Amino acid sequence: MIENIKPTNTFEFDGRSVLYGKFGKGPALVIVHGTPWSSFNLRHLIKKLSQEYTVYYYDLLGYGCSSKALGDVSLGMQNRLLKALLEYWNLDNPFVIGHDFGGAIVLRTHLLNNQDFKKIVLIDPVAVSPWGSPFFKHVNKFEEAFAGVPDYIHESIIQAYVKTAIYKPLEEEVLNKTLSFWTKDGGKEAFYRQIAQADSKYTDEVQSLYHTIKVPVEIIWGKEDSWIPLEKGKELHKMIPNSVFHIIDDAGHLIIEEKPDELIEKILPFLQK
Repeated sequence: MIENIKPTNTFEFDGRSVLYGKFGKGPALVIVHGTPWSSFNLRHLIKKLSQEYTVYYYDLLGYGCSSKALGDVSLGMQNRLLKALLEYWNLDNPFVIGHDFGGAIVLRTHLLNNQDFKKIVLIDPVAVSPWGSPFFKHVNKFEEAFAGVPDYIHESIIQAYVKTAIYKPLEEEVLNKTLSFWTKDGGKEAFYRQIAQADSKYTDEVQSLYHTIKVPVEIIWGKEDSWIPLEKGKELHKMIPNSVFHIIDDAGHLIIEEKPDELIEKILPFLQK
């Protein structure tokens, strides 16, 4: 299954290549990953949801198999990319799921680009300010220094960083695959670039608009999320009228890897209701 969902189709955006895939049959559903992840980490959801839906997925610019060339990879650009992809795919009103930064991208695309969605599912999204760890702030201030560290030090940094997103350890194969996108082919520079460009101003732009959302929204949170605490999820739930909120026990921020079956149990009834 890992190889089957690897994005192999190319879409050109602002002079850079975005890799995307399409899997399954049925109503259109788009899944957007977050940071520092890729569509690889969505494979469980893609496999399950593609039994009922035509699932569209892609690697954000600067992530996964997409271009890691020098340029804008911020949240301020990623919603324009999603809007362009939806137009390219000829999808007017699909279902959509966003994890982490993917949730922020979905919300920005809906509220700033006036993109309609049938229903929105947000999984541990970056959506409520303030956010950003001390590590983010250090990288923002010293990006060039971080990008210049020896490879073996970078590999230790990224491994330690990813492990903090997980409540229970990942299988070694999955962890290594996740890390590989940031250790090969310009991945080191791209990793620190996307962190340096992360800025809460991009969620501030839309946070005051959450109360205007009329589309059905489901919010799902890993109870043990140490990156974005559960309280942020509850706060977001209050901001979005008529949203539904679910908590998944024994799961951290990387709930898409830790508890995919439980996610599906919450997502499918919501989408099909």
